[in-house]
Amino acid sequence: MSREFLSAKPLALALSLALGTVAAPLLPAQAATTQDAQQMNPFFSESPLPLHYPQFDKIDDAHFAPAFDRGMAEELREFEAIANNPEPATFENTIVAMEKTGAVLRRARSAFFNLNGTVLSDARRELQSQYSPKFAAHSDAIMLNPKLYARVKDLYERRDSLSGLDEQDKRLIERYHNDFVRAGAALSDAEKTRIKEINAEMARLGTQFSQNVLNEVNDSAVLVDSRAELAGLTDAQIQAAAEAAREKGHDGKFLITLLNTTGQPPLAQLENRALRQRIHEASVNRGSRGNQYDNREIVSRVTKLRAERAAMMGFPNFAAFNLQNETAGTPEAVAAMLGRMAPAAVANARREAADLQKVIDAEQAAKGEPTFQLEPWDWAYYAEKVRQERFNFDESQLKPYLEMINVLENGVFHAATELYGITFKERTDLPKYHPDTWVYDVLDHDGSQLAIFIFDPYARSTKRGGAWMNTYVAQSDLTGFKPVVANHQNITKPPAGEPTLLTWDEVTTMFHEFGHGLHGFFQDVKYPYFSMRVPRDFVEYPSQVNEMWADWPSVLANYAKHHQTGAAMPQDLLDKVQAAANFNEGFRTTEYLGSAMLDQQWHNRPADQLPDADGVMAFEAAAQKADGTDYAPVPPRYRTPYFSHIMGGYAAGYYAYIWSEILDANTVDWVKANGGLTRANGDAIRSKILAPGGSRDPAKLYTDLSGGVEARIEPLLIKRGLAPANDGAAPPEGSGQ
Repeated sequence: MSREFLSAKPLALALSLALGTVAAPLLPAQAATTQDAQQMNPFFSESPLPLHYPQFDKIDDAHFAPAFDRGMAEELREFEAIANNPEPATFENTIVAMEKTGAVLRRARSAFFNLNGTVLSDARRELQSQYSPKFAAHSDAIMLNPKLYARVKDLYERRDSLSGLDEQDKRLIERYHNDFVRAGAALSDAEKTRIKEINAEMARLGTQFSQNVLNEVNDSAVLVDSRAELAGLTDAQIQAAAEAAREKGHDGKFLITLLNTTGQPPLAQLENRALRQRIHEASVNRGSRGNQYDNREIVSRVTKLRAERAAMMGFPNFAAFNLQNETAGTPEAVAAMLGRMAPAAVANARREAADLQKVIDAEQAAKGEPTFQLEPWDWAYYAEKVRQERFNFDESQLKPYLEMINVLENGVFHAATELYGITFKERTDLPKYHPDTWVYDVLDHDGSQLAIFIFDPYARSTKRGGAWMNTYVAQSDLTGFKPVVANHQNITKPPAGEPTLLTWDEVTTMFHEFGHGLHGFFQDVKYPYFSMRVPRDFVEYPSQVNEMWADWPSVLANYAKHHQTGAAMPQDLLDKVQAAANFNEGFRTTEYLGSAMLDQQWHNRPADQLPDADGVMAFEAAAQKADGTDYAPVPPRYRTPYFSHIMGGYAAGYYAYIWSEILDANTVDWVKANGGLTRANGDAIRSKILAPGGSRDPAKLYTDLSGGVEARIEPLLIKRGLAPANDGAAPPEGSGQ
């Protein structure tokens, strides 16, 4: 589930971007003087490259501050001109005019925030800290402008009587009015002053939190003295660990680097139980160790500020405020859905744990040693043993058939070609922000250019964890722009000369993130506002649907080929992969729900019911107990102090993945019932789900596809092993399903 989507809309998302990012530099360009930065700043005009692709080779750290300053000043002048226009408010002179503002700031901030997770430098970390509160203040200066709000409110109240407006025009008026109200434009002057203070403080704290997470995930890497302790890892993995240690000045030793999730991939392979425990404890204690990266005070303060802000807006808590604009609608609807799933998921996990314990007991008895109780650091290791026994294969058998670029080009791209008719052509003439990236033209079914796609697969010590998609250039008819989007993963880079062989989870993640990419490619909206502007609990839906093609027989046969011989993956191994699809589902669902429900607990109460820093971990423990997810062998996927989602755009919204999965599971059934991997199905998904972006109510998009048939929760429950096929249960209240 560590998959994210990021957008780059400059106005309404300014605060969320400031809260959810980590500063990161580009590859060093030739040093620019301040005068050069002013005269040659690549952000001061549109990029001349195809589709306005960023001029990565010309961007220097010195360019950002001048572009931010000039961009904010220009945008404020543009908005002031709209607010002070003596003519009565019209759709063109107010709403459309706002859509045309901020070009310099859009370009600079898009590059800065979209690259913030790739490579870190002290210079850009300082720049991030300096400008996050400035961006928050800039957004407030616009969204809390009373004259501007008066014009928007006037149009909103007259929207049904205005002539010449189509459905998308009216929706744009409604969304702008909603944004202004939720920003505090209708509050008193004293309340607006307090809102500004809250926004500035949250921007500063959000930056500090995300920088702490990235710094500590590197600081917590586990140093291993001997090769013998790494028994179970492949030679390539051991060599990579040796190189990582050498880079940190520990020649002759080995460094196990961490991902941002609680679970760490080496735990599935390492035979040394003591080392597994060290890695697990290093992971779960991040952000709460009392060091310079401790995030407990930040969590306490930010959640209280969110609750205070929500109360000022008339809501009982932040979850109620945030969910108003999501398809779920209310915290109660989310709680009903998650609460229904949790008992069955934990019960499944307990059954899985019993199987793992049997393996432990048998192994210890065979060695004549006392048995031990299953712990979190044991789960992945013994789950792999059970998988081998039950399905007669393990991940190591798959990896030789899953070479990374082959999976991308002959798997991910192939499925998109078959379904949508689009094709891909690698290009090497465009500049890159890092050498470990690939760039492709995306061509539509008629051969015209649809988009540019950047693929950034490898983990780096200076790259944030997880997997995500972002947008450098967004489509809209008003600007005439076409999309430039990127996918990011954190795959371990092999030693030089070695192939990059993927785990099955990494393959699935690649298909998932490309689903976000497809959503970006196929946008067909009139206004920039609507490009990829969909609720968090809908945006994961298209990406989850795209996962279905990872093991679709014809797609799998096209890419699952041995990296050395080209031989197809044996049919019996393919069959085993598909038979094992739901293996360990109790664990996966429980660890996810542990985080999703914890997120809701942090955001569903008023400020005076939230803990101070010293009570953060006790609050987490009590929340898990109350939710019924406090099963020790399965900790939450993210613990509070490194739960970056809820300090950024997914606050009170981490449930979105599984909410979207309701639509996903129903859509998979629809695709299968309508012929599978066909151009007709692709055209329907493209036109009805992907192209509208935020220009239509997302709750209606699925029924457009299904012919009016409402989505049901049963396919999701069956998919996750939580209900029999004839469960007959109703969808969660308020879900629109």
